[in-house]
Amino acid sequence: MKIVLAGGNGQVGTLLARHFSRIGNEVIVLSRSASSRSPWRVVQWDGRTLGPWSRELEGADAVINLAGKTINCRYTTKNRSEIIASRVESTEAVGSAIQATQVTPKVWINASAAGIYRHSTSAAFTETTTWLGGEGEAVPETWRFAAEVVKTWENTFDAIEVPGVRKIALRTTLAISPDKGGVFDVLLGLVRYGLGGTQGPGTQFISWMHDKDYVRAVEFMIGDESISGPVNMGSPVPLPNAEFMRILRKAAGVKIGLSAPEFALKIGAPILGTEAWLVLKSINVLPGVLERAGFDFQYPEWDVAARNMVRRWKQMNG
Repeated sequence: MKIVLAGGNGQVGTLLARHFSRIGNEVIVLSRSASSRSPWRVVQWDGRTLGPWSRELEGADAVINLAGKTINCRYTTKNRSEIIASRVESTEAVGSAIQATQVTPKVWINASAAGIYRHSTSAAFTETTTWLGGEGEAVPETWRFAAEVVKTWENTFDAIEVPGVRKIALRTTLAISPDKGGVFDVLLGLVRYGLGGTQGPGTQFISWMHDKDYVRAVEFMIGDESISGPVNMGSPVPLPNAEFMRILRKAAGVKIGLSAPEFALKIGAPILGTEAWLVLKSINVLPGVLERAGFDFQYPEWDVAARNMVRRWKQMNG
């Protein structure tokens, strides 16, 4: 297959490029920087305007757009503008490039996020729910902003007409891999230094997905022509934060973890250049589309996944 990954130099993009390249596919990564020592080809683009890069989409089996400024930052006016623009402009650019192809891609997969759902410590949401976050939700303004960003992102994607091209929006939760700088690397670092206790109230859910299941699910969706629209990319077993961290400590062989109360997270977030909602919001989602389509999760349970991650992290870090 020919796989084009737009904005594919981040953690998720690298996971996908590595997977598809390893199993013998042609992988082209569109990046703002054309320099790369990767085994796949890297082509420069600006994420906004059409250019020579658009020819790479011709006859692709799948175009996967992952471009967008990280939400792990302070929500200043400038950062808010860049968070929205980077998602909208890259989606529009990819859509225009697909519309210009002579042989259209078979499927266009666009990044999205599970942050589109409401904060919930009880109800778990599948893709069929209309109870989305944002307007009218009694939560901090930064939480509403994050949800509205995803809705704007998906609305932009939905509005672009590409006849004959199947479209999928990846509502990604935490994509867990042992790679340096990823979410798991950060969490395990906290655990190893005795700081891996409950974060905030501990009742907020963490929805997550093992990297092996993530890349297999994307491959599965490319091959299953019945799948379109939003897809929750998460394990079928989300967990409350307190339980999630307890299992991680056990997998790492660490008995004690200092907890971080909500007020400490709110104080520390500006110092770390981030927003507290990333830890405090309960993301409680289930992979309804994948389960109905018969996708077989290899790592549905966090205890098995956590042990696998710790073992692989140790192998990678000596």
